[in-house]
Amino acid sequence: MADLKVIDSHFHVWDLETQSLPWLEGTDGSITRTYTFDDLEALYGKLPGVEFAGGVYVEVDCADPVAEDRIVYDLMARHGKIRAAMLRSTVSPSMRVPLHATGIREPLHIDSEPRGRCLEQSFVDGLRALAAAGMPFESCNRVSELEDAYEAFAQVPEETVILNHLGNVEVLDEPWCAVMRKFADLPNLYVKVSGYPTSDRGFVSELLAFVRETFGADRLLYASNWPVVEMYSSFEEHFGLLRDAFGDDEDFFMNNAVRAYGLTL
Repeated sequence: MADLKVIDSHFHVWDLETQSLPWLEGTDGSITRTYTFDDLEALYGKLPGVEFAGGVYVEVDCADPVAEDRIVYDLMARHGKIRAAMLRSTVSPSMRVPLHATGIREPLHIDSEPRGRCLEQSFVDGLRALAAAGMPFESCNRVSELEDAYEAFAQVPEETVILNHLGNVEVLDEPWCAVMRKFADLPNLYVKVSGYPTSDRGFVSELLAFVRETFGADRLLYASNWPVVEMYSSFEEHFGLLRDAFGDDEDFFMNNAVRAYGLTL
């Protein structure tokens, strides 16, 4: 049997010799070191029956996003398996968009982002500009603002939106389930299956069953969230849980990411 081809739709790398990531100061220190794309390839190389077809770089909330753009440009030139880059910008019709960006992420979940930011007219107009340019938006939100995000995205249904980490789910309660059902009504919204703690297997089982029923087989994306995953699980455990749940589903592990990001393999 051929190996399962995998596109990792959400990974980060950073070099603490040249980059400052202030948010790391608020963590337990377990991931406060440099991570390289070679490290990620080595992890996939140890997974039996898996062919790592590439991944999507996602901005790292660093102190200097412009320098990050240059770093990612060089990384993509050296590593052909970095298939896409979702880079940081402040969404508006006049936003800065690097030429090598596949799309944009404005991290809406960080403390410096004002509440209700995604409902500002400049943000909604920026989504329209991204849609016109054929560039997806990477959405990472506070759970308390998922309803706001839905209201914003519903105004621009033609835009491809990739919702990070299952909306940063904390508990499988009715408010979260209700807004996720609303997201499922948006024709161009995809959801990354990542970002949840794996210690409670009952919770994980219920969570995966819900999102599969709600979004179907063609709008869920495999994502490692490496190396951040090491703070609440491990790369291997997270992948193993999803391999058990989704088997050899090529749509989940590769094809949906190809479609969402417009990748050429």
